[in-house]
Amino acid sequence: MAKPPNKPTPHHAQPLMTVKDVARADNVSEKTVRRAINAGLLEVIRVGPGGRLIRISPAAHAAYRMVQTGDH
Repeated sequence: MAKPPNKPTPHHAQPLMTVKDVARADNVSEKTVRRAINAGLLEVIRVGPGGRLIRISPAAHAAYRMVQTGDH
């Protein structure tokens, strides 16, 4: 039996980022990223048991960066 071809991943389907990834990309501390999340400035997706794990979509990160840098 032939194996079905892999579905191509859409170019907009990028992996979710962690708090550490965002901190590294923005050259800030993880604490700064968590402050932005708590202030409602950075939209997150909560996953895992009880929603304890935080993930950030690249689109949400880009929107946050635009507001922070004033490039709107």
